[in-house]
Amino acid sequence: MRTIVVGTRRSELAVTQTEWVMDRLRKRLPQDWEMKQERIVTKGDQILHVTLSKVGGKGLFVKEIEQALMDKRIDLAVHSMKDMPGEMPTGLVMGAVTLREDPRDCLLSREGLRLEQLPTGAKVGTSSLRRQSQILAERPDLVVEPVRGNLNTRYRKLMEGQFAAIVLAYAGILRMGWEEKVTEILEAETMLPAVGQGALAVQCRADDHEVLQWLETIHDAETERTVTAERSFLHAFDGGCHLPIAGYAVTTEEGIRLRGMVAHPSGAPVISGEESGNDPVQVGGALARRLQAEGAETLLQEIRKGIQP
Repeated sequence: MRTIVVGTRRSELAVTQTEWVMDRLRKRLPQDWEMKQERIVTKGDQILHVTLSKVGGKGLFVKEIEQALMDKRIDLAVHSMKDMPGEMPTGLVMGAVTLREDPRDCLLSREGLRLEQLPTGAKVGTSSLRRQSQILAERPDLVVEPVRGNLNTRYRKLMEGQFAAIVLAYAGILRMGWEEKVTEILEAETMLPAVGQGALAVQCRADDHEVLQWLETIHDAETERTVTAERSFLHAFDGGCHLPIAGYAVTTEEGIRLRGMVAHPSGAPVISGEESGNDPVQVGGALARRLQAEGAETLLQEIRKGIQP
């Protein structure tokens, strides 16, 4: 008999995602095993009065959960892939990457207006510099203001009239069953997704071979390949998920095609490009080097100075 303790953040979306993973694992569970859930508060959940970019640091939504894994309080951890730092603590591994949900962003508008239809000066809520830069690149006449809190909190602020629209990850909307609230799904040509958006990472201890073998049953190799290319691109910039960096990879007959972007929060400049190849790590690194040569690293240094707490 073994009891597997699964760690997660406490937000409704995080719990929903974790239960989705647990449901799939239960179908493959050894007969003498059982699972239970432990909900953990992270630093990113506690600091709600400032934007995440100003908090600084990486792993704001994962560090406390990773510590629980290392302390053996939990055996698995379910994370949104886009929250995962480029490097993991020694002794921990990504035991599974789940089949990717729709990686696009979406717009929820109080008046049912699309992004192109919002009136000049309309307030759009997002705390993501990546989303802010792309909204303003498309519509420099809009006003982007930060909105923090879980999905319910952000939606309530929209409906109370604090914002004309908010931008959220469509994957979270789908997992919450909120599709009817969506005004517009933003295509990648308008809003390039965050690295890893739509995928879930299931983390465990490297020496827990029983759990690792079990996690292989829900692992999706194609999602891992594309996300690896995206994370390689992000890692080359020493980038956290709170900088205005975007990356989205798809598999093709030739291998992997990765689009990447680094942009100023004001909407200009936007430095973007595309790279293809077979090795996901090499594809990500090659695209990063190309954008660095075009000024992306210098731009990020300026942005880091501007968002220092």
